[in-house]
Amino acid sequence: MAENSGNISWFSLFQRGQRYMKTWPADKRLAPMFPENRVSNATRFAIRFMPPLAIFTLTWQIALGGQLGPAVATAIFACSLPMQGLWWLGKRSVTPLPPTLLHWFHEVRGKLQEAGQAIAPVEGKPTYQALADVLKRAFNQLDKTFLDDL
Repeated sequence: MAENSGNISWFSLFQRGQRYMKTWPADKRLAPMFPENRVSNATRFAIRFMPPLAIFTLTWQIALGGQLGPAVATAIFACSLPMQGLWWLGKRSVTPLPPTLLHWFHEVRGKLQEAGQAIAPVEGKPTYQALADVLKRAFNQLDKTFLDDL
């Protein structure tokens, strides 16, 4: 179900970003064509390390009796990095596929159907989330060389 990304709440966008990040296949052969692998890796890193960095920065400044203003600004910036990644991924997930990718999307779906996989019909315009779902399934259920044939 594709929705206009302008009508989606921030919270829903972050949830969609998380789902998209989990769905997108982390295959190196996709990296030259799509920024998803880099954005997902950076976002995972930020989710893991930026909140502790923010706490450390604040604690360090409080312990040293330093300036709290720059420490708070640094902490806020550090905590915003994972949110920026999830926001980008969420926006990307609901973006309709451009014509060039649309053709490729249908080719991958066709390969899955040829392999005997049951595929639900596409509702509305396919989005990057739909592409991620199809690619993940293709990587799990088709021969790893399926990308070479496309």
